[in-house]
Amino acid sequence: METDRGDRHFDTIIIGCGMAGLAAGIRLAMYDRKVLILEKHSIPGGLNSFYSIAGRKFDVGLHAVTNVVPPGHKGTPLPSLLRQLRIPRDAFDLNPQRSSRIAFPGADLRFTNSFGLLEEEVDRQFPGQIEAFRRFRKRILEASPGEGTGVSSRGILAESLPDPLLREMLLCPIMYYGASTAHDIDFSLFVTLWKSVFEEGFGRPLAGIRTIIRALLDRYREVGGTRRMKCGVRRILVDEGIACGVELEDGEELTADRIISTAGEPETRILCGAGEEDPAVQENIGRLAFAETISILSRQPEELGIKDTIVFFNDSPLFHYEQAASDIDLRSGVICCPNNYAYPEGTSLDEGILRVTTIASYENWTAYSQPDYEEAKERWFSRMVESALNFLPGVDPELIRSSTVFRDMFTPRTVRKYTGRLGGAIYGAGRKSPDGTTGVENLFLAGTDQGLLGIVGAMFSGVTIANRHVLMAGRK
Repeated sequence: METDRGDRHFDTIIIGCGMAGLAAGIRLAMYDRKVLILEKHSIPGGLNSFYSIAGRKFDVGLHAVTNVVPPGHKGTPLPSLLRQLRIPRDAFDLNPQRSSRIAFPGADLRFTNSFGLLEEEVDRQFPGQIEAFRRFRKRILEASPGEGTGVSSRGILAESLPDPLLREMLLCPIMYYGASTAHDIDFSLFVTLWKSVFEEGFGRPLAGIRTIIRALLDRYREVGGTRRMKCGVRRILVDEGIACGVELEDGEELTADRIISTAGEPETRILCGAGEEDPAVQENIGRLAFAETISILSRQPEELGIKDTIVFFNDSPLFHYEQAASDIDLRSGVICCPNNYAYPEGTSLDEGILRVTTIASYENWTAYSQPDYEEAKERWFSRMVESALNFLPGVDPELIRSSTVFRDMFTPRTVRKYTGRLGGAIYGAGRKSPDGTTGVENLFLAGTDQGLLGIVGAMFSGVTIANRHVLMAGRK
């Protein structure tokens, strides 16, 4: 829905039409706030969007929706979010995973959306460790919100679990699903991600991320929200430390009582007038970036021997999660097969899909000339897939190659181009703003850099910031 160009003042302007921005917009418009979402691209979704090539639609970022508890399960983020937005669960069409794995040399841990399987796997693979594992889980489940902020997860793991390999294996999916810093992760975030991944689990709509985006857009229109697409923000207008509006890229100015930015913390600083080389910007740019290959297969992956939904892999007993020294770090990564979710009987994806994600170097990929960039993508595509196939036992690499009918790849350069994220950092800044404040009055952060990650986390962030800083502030 386009706004009337003559109407230039809003209760709240939201920068970014991704998950957090849409959720914040819905929550505010539900309470008759005059809301405008501004998006510089033509497609909504932000870091979790989609694109089309050769008649095929590809998801960006969606390996899985986390926090997928069964219907009727209360007290967890997904049902709370749906209640806040008044969106029926069926609108998201979430189908649970079949089975996923953590694969290290000499050890595999399988898990599903039922925690009992992971517990059985730990007992089987790590004799004598199960009681320590249960005590560690109990500590996580009993942690209060924010507990462990500023505390090393590796330190807590070392105190809790004697076996170093088990510690490394448990870190792998947690960090790949939300760590914006290398080597370690804040324990409060570890707790959140543990619950999202292991306690609640993975799900996916049959049609991919478009289903969730469509449900959010429909709800936003229903409650009267407005948005402008292909409408970038040049700068946030700040008067004596108070945010009061935005200047668009075409020079138009709009005013607002409050502004919510989902652009990221350092990116929002730049919109407020800081330079990219400003130390306050540079020190908080995320340094972890990723590349991903997408292979379209002529056969269903299960026919080719791929039975897992997601595989988190690492090629040595020590988990590698750090800024890539070369174009791509092949030592660890994620394999995702969207076909291998438990879709309703009689339904399936038309074609096979195999996705491989690894850590990549933003500096290397952005330094290439365009011809060299295309050549590097071609070279690394094959290496990434071949490396990942080592962790799919019984799968014939030649059969995968001969069954591949189309392929594509994104790099940190792609992420920077289409999201504006400095450093191509999908997980955003290293230092988050849990309360959403920015130091500028009436300007707030939502989304990745507020500290809630994943699709459900991003939406929950938007709702939280809307509630805390707009709706509750209005009551006061």
